[in-house]
Amino acid sequence: MKSICVLISLLVFSLSACAQQEESSVKAESPSTINYTVETVVSDMKNPWGMAFLPDGSLLVTEKEGKLLHVINGQKIEVGGLPEIYVRGQGGLMDVELHPNFSKNKLIYFSYASAEGEGEGGNTAIMRAKLVDNQLKEQKVLYKATPNTKRGQHFGSRISFDRDGFLYFSIGERGNRDVNPQDITRDGGKIYRLHDDGSIPKDNPFVNVPNAKKAIYSYGHRNPQGMIVHPVTGAIWTHEHGPRGGDEINIIQKGKNYGWPKISYGINYSGTPFTEHTALPGMEQPFFYWVPSIAPSGMAMVSSDKYPSWKGNLLVGSLKFQYLERLVIENNSVVKREKLLEGMGRVRSVVEAPDGYIYVGIENLGVVKIVMK
Repeated sequence: MKSICVLISLLVFSLSACAQQEESSVKAESPSTINYTVETVVSDMKNPWGMAFLPDGSLLVTEKEGKLLHVINGQKIEVGGLPEIYVRGQGGLMDVELHPNFSKNKLIYFSYASAEGEGEGGNTAIMRAKLVDNQLKEQKVLYKATPNTKRGQHFGSRISFDRDGFLYFSIGERGNRDVNPQDITRDGGKIYRLHDDGSIPKDNPFVNVPNAKKAIYSYGHRNPQGMIVHPVTGAIWTHEHGPRGGDEINIIQKGKNYGWPKISYGINYSGTPFTEHTALPGMEQPFFYWVPSIAPSGMAMVSSDKYPSWKGNLLVGSLKFQYLERLVIENNSVVKREKLLEGMGRVRSVVEAPDGYIYVGIENLGVVKIVMK
C-alpha cells in the first residue's frame, strides 16, 4: 500500500511539473530579414550592469565588479568616491539612474551590494550622490536591506523614477524563497518606493501596518532585474527571474502580491515542483511569462522614431540564450517574439537613450548601439 501511495505521489508531482513547464505559446524566432546594424560604443567591459545617459550625451556605466565609468566620446573615465562594494555571486555594483532634475542638482542614484549593517555577508543598498568632476560627493544611503547574508543570489536591483518623481527599486529575495517574499516585515522579494531624498511616502501601502517595512510598494517577487516606466501609461513594469521556467513580466500595482513562491509557472532546477498552483486568490497574474526561462536582464520599451516598426515593443535581454528579445504587444498581450543580437554575448542592460537610439550592455564585450538600416 505504501509503495502505491509513493507511486501516486510521484505521478502527481510529475504531472504538475509537466503542466507548469508547457512552453510559452509565442515562440522566439530569428528575424526573417536583418534590417539593423550594431555599432560598438564602449568596448572591453566585463559586466556592464547599468547605464544612464547624461544631458550632454555622455554615458555612465556600472561594472558589477565595483567600478562606475563615465564614458565621453568613447573614452572611459573611472568615477571616484564609490562606497565599498560587496562583490559576491550576483551582487556588486548594479544599476545607476539620474535624478529627474539632474541638469540642475547633479544627483545620481545607484544600487549596490553592501556589507554594512546587521549580520555577515551583504545585502542590497541604494545610494544617492552628487556627481562633481567625476567624483561622488555628498553621499547618502537611502535604503539598506537587512539582514546581511553570505548567499550569492537574488540581489535585484533596478532603479526607476516615475512621472511624479517617486523612486522605485527592486530587491530580490536573496535565496530565502520560503520566508522573505511573502513577509512584509522582511526585506527581499519586493518592489520599493521612496521620495528622492529617501523618506517614506505617506501613501505607501504598508505605512500603517505594524512592523512592516514601510518602503515596500509590492511583494511576492523573486529577483526583478528589469524595470521601466511605461512611456504612455506611466505604469511601472518589471520582469523577474523564475526558477526553471516561469520568468515573468509584471505591471506593478500598489500593495499587490505577485505570488512568489506560492504561485509560479516554473519548477525547481532539479525538475521537481515546489508549488501546485499557478493562480491563487489575492495574487496577481503576470502580464507575460517565459517557459523555458530566458534569464531576463534589462528592459526598455521602444518609443523612439528611430525604430518605427518597433514602436511600442518591449526589448528584454537574455542572459541564458545570449540575445536581445523583441516582444511585440497587441491588444494588451504578447503576439510575437523575435531574437536580436544573437551570439554577441549575455545581454545585461538595455536603455533607450535621450537621442532615441537603443543601447545594449553585453557581458565581456561592452555597450553597443542598434541602428536601423
